[in-house]
Amino acid sequence: MIRHLLSGADLDAATATQILDTAAEMATVAGREVKKLPALRGRTVVNLFYEDSTRTRISFEAAAKRLSADVINFSAKGSSVAKGESLKDTALTLQAMGADAVVVRHPASGAPHRLANWVAGSVVNAGDGTHEHPTQALLDAYTMRSRLGRLAGLHVAIVGDVLHSRVARSNVLLLSTLGAKVTLVGPPTLIPVDISPALAPGTDVSYDLDAVLPNVDVVMMLRVQRERMNDSYFPSAREYARRYGLDGPRMGRLPEHAIVMHPGPMNRGMEITPEVADSPRSTIVEQVANGVSVRMAVLYLLLGGNNR
Repeated sequence: MIRHLLSGADLDAATATQILDTAAEMATVAGREVKKLPALRGRTVVNLFYEDSTRTRISFEAAAKRLSADVINFSAKGSSVAKGESLKDTALTLQAMGADAVVVRHPASGAPHRLANWVAGSVVNAGDGTHEHPTQALLDAYTMRSRLGRLAGLHVAIVGDVLHSRVARSNVLLLSTLGAKVTLVGPPTLIPVDISPALAPGTDVSYDLDAVLPNVDVVMMLRVQRERMNDSYFPSAREYARRYGLDGPRMGRLPEHAIVMHPGPMNRGMEITPEVADSPRSTIVEQVANGVSVRMAVLYLLLGGNNR
Protein backbone atom coordinates (compact mmCIF):
# COMPACT_ATOMS: atom_id res chain seq x y z
CA MET A 1 0.00 0.00 0.00
CA ILE A 2 1.16 3.54 -0.74
CA ARG A 3 2.32 5.84 2.07
CA HIS A 4 0.40 8.96 0.95
CA LEU A 5 -2.71 9.51 -1.17
CA LEU A 6 -2.06 12.71 -3.09
CA SER A 7 -3.36 12.01 -6.59
CA GLY A 8 -5.47 9.61 -8.59
CA ALA A 9 -2.24 8.84 -10.47
CA ASP A 10 -0.79 7.35 -7.25
CA LEU A 11 -3.15 4.38 -7.57
CA ASP A 12 -2.60 1.44 -9.86
CA ALA A 13 -5.51 -0.91 -10.60
CA ALA A 14 -4.57 -3.38 -7.84
CA THR A 15 -4.26 -0.71 -5.12
CA ALA A 16 -7.48 1.04 -6.17
CA THR A 17 -9.36 -2.27 -6.19
CA GLN A 18 -7.94 -3.10 -2.74
CA ILE A 19 -9.31 0.20 -1.40
CA LEU A 20 -12.73 -0.40 -2.98
CA ASP A 21 -12.89 -3.97 -1.63
CA THR A 22 -11.87 -2.78 1.85
CA ALA A 23 -14.53 -0.03 1.65
CA ALA A 24 -17.17 -2.69 0.97
CA GLU A 25 -16.15 -4.42 4.20
CA MET A 26 -16.15 -1.10 6.08
CA ALA A 27 -19.68 -0.39 4.82
CA THR A 28 -21.00 -3.27 6.92
CA VAL A 29 -20.02 -1.31 10.07
CA ALA A 30 -22.68 1.31 9.29
CA GLY A 31 -25.38 -1.31 9.78
CA ARG A 32 -24.21 -2.31 13.24
CA GLU A 33 -25.64 -1.04 16.50
CA VAL A 34 -22.13 0.05 17.57
CA LYS A 35 -20.52 1.66 14.52
CA LYS A 36 -16.93 1.31 15.74
CA LEU A 37 -13.83 -0.71 14.94
CA PRO A 38 -10.66 -0.65 17.10
CA ALA A 39 -8.31 -0.65 14.08
CA LEU A 40 -6.76 2.81 14.64
CA ARG A 41 -6.97 3.06 18.42
CA GLY A 42 -4.07 5.20 19.66
CA ARG A 43 -3.53 6.85 16.25
CA THR A 44 -4.03 10.57 15.68
CA VAL A 45 -5.62 11.96 12.50
CA VAL A 46 -5.54 15.72 11.87
CA ASN A 47 -8.05 17.35 9.53
CA LEU A 48 -6.15 20.39 8.21
CA PHE A 49 -8.65 22.48 6.24
CA TYR A 50 -7.71 25.82 4.67
CA GLU A 51 -10.96 25.97 2.66
CA ASP A 52 -14.61 25.75 3.67
CA SER A 53 -16.00 22.22 3.59
CA THR A 54 -19.02 20.34 4.88
CA ARG A 55 -19.19 16.86 3.35
CA THR A 56 -15.47 16.12 3.07
CA ARG A 57 -14.41 17.31 6.53
CA ILE A 58 -17.30 15.61 8.33
CA SER A 59 -16.80 12.46 6.24
CA PHE A 60 -13.12 12.17 7.18
CA GLU A 61 -13.93 12.92 10.82
CA ALA A 62 -16.63 10.23 10.90
CA ALA A 63 -14.32 7.75 9.15
CA ALA A 64 -11.48 8.28 11.62
CA LYS A 65 -13.78 8.11 14.66
CA ARG A 66 -15.42 4.89 13.45
CA LEU A 67 -11.93 3.40 13.36
CA SER A 68 -11.36 4.64 16.96
CA ALA A 69 -8.66 7.16 16.01
CA ASP A 70 -8.17 10.40 17.91
CA VAL A 71 -9.26 13.27 15.66
CA ILE A 72 -8.02 16.87 15.72
CA ASN A 73 -9.92 19.34 13.53
CA PHE A 74 -7.84 22.31 12.40
CA SER A 75 -9.46 25.25 10.63
CA ALA A 76 -7.32 28.01 9.14
CA LYS A 77 -9.85 30.58 10.34
CA GLY A 78 -9.17 31.46 13.95
CA SER A 79 -5.74 29.79 13.95
CA SER A 80 -2.16 31.08 13.73
CA VAL A 81 -2.53 30.94 9.95
CA ALA A 82 -4.54 34.15 10.29
CA LYS A 83 -1.43 35.65 11.93
CA GLY A 84 0.76 34.71 8.97
CA GLU A 85 2.00 31.24 9.93
CA SER A 86 3.24 29.32 6.89
CA LEU A 87 2.06 25.86 5.82
CA LYS A 88 5.50 24.45 6.69
CA ASP A 89 5.42 25.84 10.24
CA THR A 90 1.91 24.48 10.72
CA ALA A 91 3.12 21.10 9.44
CA LEU A 92 6.04 21.07 11.85
CA THR A 93 3.67 21.93 14.72
CA LEU A 94 1.43 18.99 13.80
CA GLN A 95 4.50 16.77 13.51
CA ALA A 96 5.59 17.77 17.02
CA MET A 97 2.13 16.86 18.33
CA GLY A 98 2.47 13.34 16.94
CA ALA A 99 0.05 13.34 14.01
CA ASP A 100 0.00 9.93 12.32
CA ALA A 101 -2.02 11.18 9.36
CA VAL A 102 -2.86 14.63 8.03
CA VAL A 103 -5.92 15.13 5.84
CA VAL A 104 -5.38 18.42 4.04
CA ARG A 105 -7.55 20.70 1.91
CA HIS A 106 -5.82 23.78 0.55
CA PRO A 107 -6.61 26.45 -2.08
CA ALA A 108 -3.13 26.11 -3.61
CA SER A 109 -2.61 23.25 -6.07
CA GLY A 110 0.30 21.09 -4.95
CA ALA A 111 0.12 21.98 -1.24
CA PRO A 112 -0.40 18.33 -0.09
CA HIS A 113 2.70 17.27 -2.06
CA ARG A 114 4.79 19.87 -0.19
CA LEU A 115 3.25 18.82 3.12
CA ALA A 116 4.24 15.19 2.47
CA ASN A 117 7.89 16.29 2.47
CA TRP A 118 7.59 17.93 5.89
CA VAL A 119 5.74 15.38 8.02
CA ALA A 120 6.62 11.82 8.96
CA GLY A 121 3.03 10.60 8.91
CA SER A 122 0.74 9.89 5.97
CA VAL A 123 -0.82 12.75 4.00
CA VAL A 124 -4.23 12.47 2.33
CA ASN A 125 -5.21 15.08 -0.24
CA ALA A 126 -8.78 16.23 0.47
CA GLY A 127 -8.69 18.73 -2.41
CA ASP A 128 -5.95 21.10 -3.52
CA GLY A 129 -6.97 24.11 -5.58
CA THR A 130 -8.12 23.05 -9.04
CA HIS A 131 -5.75 20.07 -9.04
CA GLU A 132 -7.11 16.85 -7.51
CA HIS A 133 -9.44 15.22 -4.97
CA PRO A 134 -8.57 11.50 -5.03
CA THR A 135 -10.90 10.23 -2.27
CA GLN A 136 -13.88 11.75 -4.11
CA ALA A 137 -12.86 9.80 -7.22
CA LEU A 138 -12.60 6.63 -5.13
CA LEU A 139 -16.05 7.08 -3.61
CA ASP A 140 -17.47 7.81 -7.06
CA ALA A 141 -15.89 4.61 -8.41
CA TYR A 142 -17.22 2.68 -5.41
CA THR A 143 -20.72 4.04 -6.04
CA MET A 144 -20.57 3.08 -9.73
CA ARG A 145 -19.40 -0.42 -8.88
CA SER A 146 -22.11 -0.81 -6.21
CA ARG A 147 -24.90 0.30 -8.56
CA LEU A 148 -23.72 -1.20 -11.86
CA GLY A 149 -21.66 -4.17 -10.70
CA ARG A 150 -18.45 -3.27 -12.55
CA LEU A 151 -16.11 -0.47 -13.61
CA ALA A 152 -14.23 -1.97 -16.56
CA GLY A 153 -16.01 -1.12 -19.79
CA LEU A 154 -18.32 1.53 -18.33
CA HIS A 155 -18.81 4.74 -20.30
CA VAL A 156 -18.83 7.75 -17.96
CA ALA A 157 -19.70 11.30 -19.04
CA ILE A 158 -18.33 14.07 -16.81
CA VAL A 159 -20.30 17.21 -17.59
CA GLY A 160 -19.78 20.88 -16.80
CA ASP A 161 -16.96 22.95 -15.36
CA VAL A 162 -14.14 20.47 -15.98
CA LEU A 163 -11.54 23.26 -16.14
CA HIS A 164 -11.82 24.17 -12.45
CA SER A 165 -12.80 20.71 -11.17
CA ARG A 166 -10.32 18.73 -9.07
CA VAL A 167 -12.98 16.00 -8.91
CA ALA A 168 -12.95 15.64 -12.70
CA ARG A 169 -9.17 15.34 -12.87
CA SER A 170 -9.01 12.62 -10.22
CA ASN A 171 -11.92 10.75 -11.79
CA VAL A 172 -10.33 10.83 -15.25
CA LEU A 173 -7.10 9.34 -13.88
CA LEU A 174 -8.73 6.71 -11.64
CA LEU A 175 -11.50 5.58 -13.99
CA SER A 176 -9.11 5.17 -16.92
CA THR A 177 -6.83 3.08 -14.65
CA LEU A 178 -9.81 0.86 -13.78
CA GLY A 179 -10.79 0.35 -17.42
CA ALA A 180 -13.66 2.82 -17.88
CA LYS A 181 -14.08 5.14 -20.84
CA VAL A 182 -14.54 8.81 -19.93
CA THR A 183 -16.06 11.55 -22.06
CA LEU A 184 -15.65 15.14 -20.88
CA VAL A 185 -18.59 17.35 -21.85
CA GLY A 186 -18.92 21.11 -21.54
CA PRO A 187 -18.48 24.41 -23.33
CA PRO A 188 -15.03 24.74 -24.98
CA THR A 189 -14.10 27.46 -22.47
CA LEU A 190 -14.53 25.01 -19.57
CA ILE A 191 -12.63 22.03 -20.99
CA PRO A 192 -8.87 22.04 -20.19
CA VAL A 193 -6.48 21.91 -23.12
CA ASP A 194 -4.09 19.51 -21.34
CA ILE A 195 -6.47 16.51 -21.39
CA SER A 196 -5.02 14.00 -23.83
CA PRO A 197 -5.28 10.25 -24.52
CA ALA A 198 -1.65 9.93 -23.37
CA LEU A 199 -2.57 11.35 -19.94
CA ALA A 200 -5.67 9.21 -19.53
CA PRO A 201 -6.29 6.45 -22.11
CA GLY A 202 -9.92 6.12 -23.14
CA THR A 203 -10.74 9.79 -22.53
CA ASP A 204 -12.33 11.98 -25.16
CA VAL A 205 -14.09 15.35 -25.35
CA SER A 206 -17.51 16.43 -26.61
CA TYR A 207 -19.25 19.80 -26.63
CA ASP A 208 -22.72 18.29 -27.30
CA LEU A 209 -24.40 16.83 -24.20
CA ASP A 210 -27.48 15.60 -26.08
CA ALA A 211 -25.35 13.52 -28.45
CA VAL A 212 -23.48 11.81 -25.59
CA LEU A 213 -26.36 10.92 -23.23
CA PRO A 214 -27.83 7.89 -25.11
CA ASN A 215 -24.47 6.11 -25.01
CA VAL A 216 -23.38 6.44 -21.37
CA ASP A 217 -23.74 4.29 -18.27
CA VAL A 218 -23.00 7.15 -15.85
CA VAL A 219 -23.47 10.90 -16.15
CA MET A 220 -21.62 12.93 -13.55
CA MET A 221 -22.68 16.57 -13.29
CA LEU A 222 -20.18 19.13 -11.99
CA ARG A 223 -20.89 22.37 -10.16
CA VAL A 224 -19.99 25.60 -11.94
CA GLN A 225 -17.30 26.98 -9.61
CA ARG A 226 -17.92 30.70 -9.83
CA GLU A 227 -15.59 31.35 -6.89
CA ARG A 228 -12.64 30.20 -9.04
CA MET A 229 -13.63 32.15 -12.15
CA ASN A 230 -11.98 35.44 -13.02
CA ASP A 231 -13.51 35.72 -16.50
CA SER A 232 -16.82 35.14 -18.22
CA TYR A 233 -16.73 31.52 -19.43
CA PHE A 234 -20.31 31.43 -20.78
CA PRO A 235 -22.94 34.07 -21.66
CA SER A 236 -25.35 33.49 -18.75
CA ALA A 237 -26.54 30.94 -16.21
CA ARG A 238 -29.72 30.44 -18.24
CA GLU A 239 -27.73 29.73 -21.41
CA TYR A 240 -25.47 27.30 -19.55
CA ALA A 241 -28.47 25.41 -18.10
CA ARG A 242 -30.09 25.24 -21.53
CA ARG A 243 -27.01 23.71 -23.17
CA TYR A 244 -25.42 21.68 -20.38
CA GLY A 245 -27.96 21.31 -17.56
CA LEU A 246 -29.47 17.89 -16.84
CA ASP A 247 -33.27 18.09 -16.69
CA GLY A 248 -36.10 15.56 -16.95
CA PRO A 249 -36.25 15.35 -20.79
CA ARG A 250 -32.47 14.92 -20.99
CA MET A 251 -32.55 12.25 -18.27
CA GLY A 252 -35.10 10.44 -20.42
CA ARG A 253 -32.46 10.07 -23.15
CA LEU A 254 -30.23 8.01 -20.89
CA PRO A 255 -30.24 4.21 -21.14
CA GLU A 256 -32.57 2.55 -18.61
CA HIS A 257 -29.73 1.33 -16.39
CA ALA A 258 -27.78 4.61 -16.37
CA ILE A 259 -27.21 6.53 -13.14
CA VAL A 260 -26.79 10.23 -12.33
CA MET A 261 -24.03 11.45 -10.02
CA HIS A 262 -22.94 14.77 -8.54
CA PRO A 263 -20.02 15.35 -6.11
CA GLY A 264 -21.85 18.22 -4.39
CA PRO A 265 -22.62 20.86 -3.45
CA MET A 266 -25.26 21.27 -6.16
CA ASN A 267 -26.56 24.35 -7.89
CA ARG A 268 -30.13 23.10 -8.27
CA GLY A 269 -31.71 24.54 -11.37
CA MET A 270 -28.39 25.21 -13.07
CA GLU A 271 -26.35 22.07 -13.81
CA ILE A 272 -29.08 19.77 -12.47
CA THR A 273 -32.80 20.20 -11.84
CA PRO A 274 -34.49 19.10 -8.57
CA GLU A 275 -36.49 16.54 -10.56
CA VAL A 276 -33.27 14.78 -11.59
CA ALA A 277 -31.39 15.26 -8.31
CA ASP A 278 -34.20 13.62 -6.34
CA SER A 279 -34.97 10.83 -8.85
CA PRO A 280 -34.31 7.09 -8.25
CA ARG A 281 -31.47 7.28 -10.80
CA SER A 282 -29.63 9.80 -8.64
CA THR A 283 -26.85 8.48 -6.39
CA ILE A 284 -26.08 11.81 -4.72
CA VAL A 285 -27.08 10.83 -1.17
CA GLU A 286 -25.52 7.38 -1.69
CA GLN A 287 -22.22 9.04 -2.58
CA VAL A 288 -22.16 10.83 0.78
CA ALA A 289 -22.72 7.57 2.69
CA ASN A 290 -20.16 5.73 0.56
CA GLY A 291 -17.66 8.52 1.21
CA VAL A 292 -17.38 7.51 4.87
CA SER A 293 -16.73 3.85 3.99
CA VAL A 294 -14.13 4.72 1.36
CA ARG A 295 -12.30 7.13 3.67
CA MET A 296 -12.35 4.51 6.42
CA ALA A 297 -10.67 2.14 3.96
CA VAL A 298 -8.04 4.73 2.98
CA LEU A 299 -7.15 5.59 6.58
CA TYR A 300 -7.09 1.93 7.60
CA LEU A 301 -4.80 0.90 4.75
CA LEU A 302 -2.48 3.89 5.20
CA LEU A 303 -2.23 3.48 9.00
CA GLY A 304 -3.67 0.25 10.39
CA GLY A 305 -3.03 -1.87 7.29
CA ASN A 306 0.67 -0.98 7.17
CA ASN A 307 3.31 -2.48 9.41
CA ARG A 308 4.88 0.89 10.12
